[in-house]
Amino acid sequence: MNDNDNRPAHGHESPSGGTAVSLEHGHVAGSGNVPDRFENPGLPPHQPRHADVDPKAAKRAERQVLALFTLSILGTLGFVIAYFAIDIEAMTFFPFFGHVSVLHVLLGVTMALSLLGIGLGAVHWAKTLMPDHESIEERHPIHAAPADREGFVDTLADGGEKAQLGRRPMIGVLGGTALGLFAVPPLLQVLGGLGPVPGSQLAETFWKGGMRLVRDPEMTPIRADEVTLGSVFHVLPEGIDGETVHGRPDSETRNDEDLGVLERKAKAVVLLMRLDPSQFQSQKARDWGYQGIVAYNKICTHAGCPVGLYEQQTHHLLCPCHQSTFDVTQDCKVIFGPAKRPLPQLKITVDDEGYLVSTQGFMEPVGPSYWERS
Repeated sequence: MNDNDNRPAHGHESPSGGTAVSLEHGHVAGSGNVPDRFENPGLPPHQPRHADVDPKAAKRAERQVLALFTLSILGTLGFVIAYFAIDIEAMTFFPFFGHVSVLHVLLGVTMALSLLGIGLGAVHWAKTLMPDHESIEERHPIHAAPADREGFVDTLADGGEKAQLGRRPMIGVLGGTALGLFAVPPLLQVLGGLGPVPGSQLAETFWKGGMRLVRDPEMTPIRADEVTLGSVFHVLPEGIDGETVHGRPDSETRNDEDLGVLERKAKAVVLLMRLDPSQFQSQKARDWGYQGIVAYNKICTHAGCPVGLYEQQTHHLLCPCHQSTFDVTQDCKVIFGPAKRPLPQLKITVDDEGYLVSTQGFMEPVGPSYWERS
């Protein structure tokens, strides 16, 4: 066998036992031809900006940055003024959106202006006035020498000087003011953005004794024999829609009275289902229901989401927002999730014609828990 057959296919042995590749010719070479380090290719020549060579252009860019920061400040102040001055019930009509809250529109627009002013102002400042020279820093040990630390401080000071904050102090003043004021809207949202405290609004609903249970949205009464085992009905009290929205197909014609109807419906909506009476684990469910038919308020007691998922096999009601789970066989007791209270039960019976009716309104406030609730 030829001794050449034992050689590497694309190189030869180096003195250290390895194989070296020439960077210049792309073929195997001795280790003596490999450079110890690559030469620094350097940076491309710096291209000065218009504002770097023309004082008028720099002044114009400064005015533009100041205008954008001022826009952000005005947007934040507008947000605060609208938050306290505009009634949340005030409505207006927008094409493609229908009737919307004036307050929500103003809060969105002013918040957008505040963010836009800060963002565009910072970007324009960086693009036109801040230094744009590229720099290279050699790698060094993590723990720098004292001289290097002092050099870092000097570099920061030099960068601040090159950012022209000393020459253009209004940029720093207005920029800092815009950033500082922008913290106010989130603070307002945290402190009071969840809306007014419900007070007694959730303590009463439209339900009264003797009201028929009607399907939502058909608004037709329900007979007890129509509710089969495992079935679920979304129901409302008869007469809750009045004559203001009944039969109206166009939502753009809603007025304040219509919105009141929607609010009443949101609080009064009920889930109706039928179980085998032997499956109930409490006497209340049997007494407040009718032959295994029970009715519970649909508003989750955690955050007010609509509870609309019913598991027929386990008889569990699930809230899709935060997965609170209520056991219908245990008076809708919470068995999982963040909710702390069972769903309020509506006491029902049947009238002389066999239709399901309420015997009284809810005996406790509906909806989510809050600190004023007793």
